[in-house]
Amino acid sequence: MIAAQAKLVYHLNKYYNEKCQARKAAIAKTIREVCKVVSDVLKEVEVQEPRFISSLNEMDNRYEGLEVVSPTEFEVVLYLNQMGVFNFVDDGSLPGCAVLKLSDGRKRSMSLWVEFITASGYLSARKIRSRFQTLVAQAVDKCSYRDVVKMVADTSEVKLRIRDRYVVQITPAFKCTGIWPRSAAHWPLPHIPWPGPNRVAEVKAEGFNLLSKECHSLAGKQSSAESDAWVLQFAEAENRLQMGGCRKKCLSILKTLRDRHLELPGQPLNNYHMKTLVSYECEKHPRESDWDESCLGDRLNGILLQLISCLQCRRCPHYFLPNLDLFQGKPHSALENAAKQTWRLAREILTNPKSLEKL
Repeated sequence: MIAAQAKLVYHLNKYYNEKCQARKAAIAKTIREVCKVVSDVLKEVEVQEPRFISSLNEMDNRYEGLEVVSPTEFEVVLYLNQMGVFNFVDDGSLPGCAVLKLSDGRKRSMSLWVEFITASGYLSARKIRSRFQTLVAQAVDKCSYRDVVKMVADTSEVKLRIRDRYVVQITPAFKCTGIWPRSAAHWPLPHIPWPGPNRVAEVKAEGFNLLSKECHSLAGKQSSAESDAWVLQFAEAENRLQMGGCRKKCLSILKTLRDRHLELPGQPLNNYHMKTLVSYECEKHPRESDWDESCLGDRLNGILLQLISCLQCRRCPHYFLPNLDLFQGKPHSALENAAKQTWRLAREILTNPKSLEKL
């Protein structure tokens, strides 16, 4: 048994050193190329409208606010200034979303974003995004990369297509630090020793983002109040949780397997599903020793089996907001197909670790 485990870990490490590192290097190169174009567009936007200041800065070889959705798809979060005069309200009526309401009607004129405040005192995510979309469209025509970049039409999101190969969504957002959403108040679960009080304090201090984007949990029932809502995102908190042991390596292998074998019709699976399942696996295996390099095979196998279970039940709860289903709106047939493909993959890896050389 131990020999079989060791053999699997050996092949997984080989896979990581060859396939995962090659994927990382290729994506890093793409990110540099894409960020040059996006920075140029955002510089133009800032000239027209100084309230939208580019926050796309490179630090320690990574760009703050940039998420890799897939090797050809990226999201850049553009942090806006001065949320000050608004209260953050998440009463659970909009799963995965919250609203920003003026703390005092008399402060309306003091807000930097005065013309985007609705009559009932909410800062409208949709209105800000609509204005931003207009500015980006103008900037694309003026910027020095105008020959290789164009806006993606037929969406309320701000998306750029670059060199006909890459798609980048630019999402206006507010960073919320020092507060924690009520809809995530159950975390951490009281009976689970992971991640420990110090890490919990760090994660909560890291806070979360409020994004101006279409909320899939509201699709089809958008009232005006709902389209003014902001989407909760916990990217930095999740990154902080997944530090230590073989967690990052495990996620990297899952992403590489997804890119190579689970990029399927209907797009049932993305990297974020993988990241979410790693967080759940951390809860199931709370001891640091469970994430020792020698356990890499067990953890990967556990996550793939959990993924199959989620796909078969057609439900993948968000880690911090379990009322939010990350499979919402995905076609059932696509989820079934993904379950079959994931099962094939898991079986192959478990019964014949050497097959990783071909995967």
